[in-house]
Amino acid sequence: MELDSKIYVAGHRGLVGSAILRKLKEKGYANIIGRTRKELDLERQAQVKTFFQEQRPEYVFLAAAKVGGILANNTFPAEFIYSNIMVQTNVIHSAYRTGVEKLLFLGSSCIYPKHCPQPMKEEYLLTGPLEPTNEPYAVAKIAGIKTCQSYNRQYGTNYISVMPTNLYGPNDNFDLETSHVIPALIRKFHEAKIRSSPCVTIWGTGTPRREFLHVDDLADACIFLMNHYDESDIINIGCGEDVSIAELALLVKDIVGYTGDIVYDIEKPDGTPRKLLDVGRLRGLGWRPKLSLEEGIRKTYEWYCRNVAG
Repeated sequence: MELDSKIYVAGHRGLVGSAILRKLKEKGYANIIGRTRKELDLERQAQVKTFFQEQRPEYVFLAAAKVGGILANNTFPAEFIYSNIMVQTNVIHSAYRTGVEKLLFLGSSCIYPKHCPQPMKEEYLLTGPLEPTNEPYAVAKIAGIKTCQSYNRQYGTNYISVMPTNLYGPNDNFDLETSHVIPALIRKFHEAKIRSSPCVTIWGTGTPRREFLHVDDLADACIFLMNHYDESDIINIGCGEDVSIAELALLVKDIVGYTGDIVYDIEKPDGTPRKLLDVGRLRGLGWRPKLSLEEGIRKTYEWYCRNVAG
């Protein structure tokens, strides 16, 4: 991408899209376009078609998606599969029809089988059953990957698909009903500290292991891959290290400054036992994350206190 290339960031107000937007500006890209959902509903094919015909972006970061944690995925499976398939299909097809030079599709590490060998290599995709709690979302993301690969194969497009690990950072969703684990823990511990609650209850046993990447590092990796990767094969984005939910809870508790107890509700689901990405392919290209988990959570908690908790 040239610094004056016309770049469309789909989902520029979300966790991932806003980070990509910030990082693009930080690196000097000046011709960036974005649309809010009120301005452009990506689920509406006609609206997407008109937008691409009028704006003619050269590069597209497809970060728009309906996302959520275990509870949200369990509660709204139809919304997750419908919304994500509609959004990604409309954008990818319109990108092809208007000659977009390159598109980057944001997938998810949940595409891999529930009992996938660890760490998860890209070639493990579709080698076993998915985790039931987020299967509709995972199926939608797999459909997006296959759409990009199919358009590359049939039409000669240059669409790449990246699979990020669990993400967190500024502009995350801190709603306890629909959030992922790090923002949920930050809010739970912060509110317990403010209220002097004797304990904080956490879903599951605390034993599942998860890998986490700050969204600013993801954004940096996405721009790096847009400039240095042109293969149809998917590519993982992560840090290559994981922690247990119990270890994570203790880290967040310490950063927030909560002094009460942690209680685990073992009646609630754990989800996949372990999710650690093999990031050898990405490291081979020369990219590594910059933020440690502790530093990233500390920065995220500071952002939460300034922008959400107040």
